[in-house]
Amino acid sequence: MSTYVISDIHGCYTEFQRMLKKIHFSDADRLILAGDSIERGKKTYDMLRWMEQRPENVWLIRGNHEEEFASYIDLMLCIDGKRDTQSDFTSNQDALALYGLVNGIFRKQRLSVPCFDRYGTIGSLLGDYDVNLNDLCRWMKMIRDMPYYYETEAGGRPCVIVHAGYAENVEEISALFPSLEDFYLYAREESCQLGGKRNGMVIAGHTPTIVKEVFSYNRGKVFRCYDQEKDCVFYDIDCGCAFRRRILHAKLACIRIEDEKIFYV
Repeated sequence: MSTYVISDIHGCYTEFQRMLKKIHFSDADRLILAGDSIERGKKTYDMLRWMEQRPENVWLIRGNHEEEFASYIDLMLCIDGKRDTQSDFTSNQDALALYGLVNGIFRKQRLSVPCFDRYGTIGSLLGDYDVNLNDLCRWMKMIRDMPYYYETEAGGRPCVIVHAGYAENVEEISALFPSLEDFYLYAREESCQLGGKRNGMVIAGHTPTIVKEVFSYNRGKVFRCYDQEKDCVFYDIDCGCAFRRRILHAKLACIRIEDEKIFYV
């Protein structure tokens, strides 16, 4: 049995399927998706459908894009209740109307940064597919059921799979993050500087290794660093697949934790 980890698929469903074929993923293996499986890419719908129908040997970890996607749905439901719109949860048209209402509320605020459906994911799902509020609620529940990290063993050493960074107590990260959950979802260079797993390994994504200005820049290859004090290996396996149309060396990465072998598509 092999254990594979993939992160930051970002709706690149075709590349994801190619990766499963490349690693010969089977019922005897384990697969952990380390968050941000949706948004940015064009096939979020296909990715969501695969995730909810996934095999039993696949584990889903929550990323910041899943967290935000679920919060947008929560917001739609809240406004639906407060405005008493009496939406039919089986109707695509009612879902579109509610989406337009919520979008209009935020547009009136003239905010410099979009605070609702930032990547247009929900709008695309409603406009391009026959998605309704029941579908959105089902996906929201799936996300809220996802853990923030998954812990296993690799070569007799503890291994933690998380979306951004891992710390065992809030005191380690309290100067910069208000909660462990924020660190799990949003840590960047802090994921190497703070936290970690003593005598173990942390596998994360979140920060694309294609960006020259970031700590993990590695020309689109997996980034690895070692904390000697904690005897902890840290991997960033987000190789920027969602940007491959604009950045030549962007790709999807996968790591097999038993031997730390890297696969690329």
